[in-house]
Amino acid sequence: MAQTTTSTGRASGHTSGREGSGRRSGPPFRKPRWPKAYAFALVTGALFLVSWIGQFVFQMAVESNEASQHGQSFAWTEFLPQFFASTLENWQSEFLQLVWQAAGLALFYYWGSSQSRESDERIEAKLDALLRERGMDPENPDGAPQPAA
Repeated sequence: MAQTTTSTGRASGHTSGREGSGRRSGPPFRKPRWPKAYAFALVTGALFLVSWIGQFVFQMAVESNEASQHGQSFAWTEFLPQFFASTLENWQSEFLQLVWQAAGLALFYYWGSSQSRESDERIEAKLDALLRERGMDPENPDGAPQPAA
């Protein structure tokens, strides 16, 4: 086994099972920078803002055209409540759909829908195969390596 060194050149005392693997030893976990750590939330927030601004612009255009067709001027006092009402209706519909998908899936999974579960025997067979592949005895609860035959 090879002894690894830290970035300062000192021996770390950590030995690797792979000699010559080309991996450097480093800190076990390095916190990612803020944008990378929250990339999914940032992209989701950006998509939300773009879609909400798009809804605002197009709904305002429709309201403005309807007002001009009726010979009236565009009124913010009429538009904003309508915009927020349509936004909340849209969110209500989306959240209802999301809640049903999550709750319905959990309910059907609990009931044992044939579309949402594998048989326990098949899962056990897969786990046993993975343990044997790693040289472990599936019947041994300690997970000790199998003796060489």
